[in-house]
Amino acid sequence: MNVYKVKFNFEEAGKESIELPIAEGESVLDVALDNDIELQHNCGGVCGCSTCHIYVVNGMDNIQEISDKEEDFIDRAVDPRINSRLGCQCVIIDGNIEILVPDQSGFMGH
Repeated sequence: MNVYKVKFNFEEAGKESIELPIAEGESVLDVALDNDIELQHNCGGVCGCSTCHIYVVNGMDNIQEISDKEEDFIDRAVDPRINSRLGCQCVIIDGNIEILVPDQSGFMGH
């Protein structure tokens, strides 16, 4: 099994970027949860909401392609952009990835 790197950058002021290992077949949300990185996941990581919305800064070709279902949920996310993905659906297939985590402080238990 191949292991790559995921770099987490944060919109939230005062949060340092962190680089962590990510295994082939693992999602960005998995790594976040395993490393106590705050990333909302109201549906439990099954592509049933938009709370784990992130931006892929680099490495879009290294993750699974976006599904129609995921696109529908991204449309409902806060401030969707062309590089928006859901953390639970950012599954590594080949290579490193760099992401930006939107400010999580706006989620008040939704």
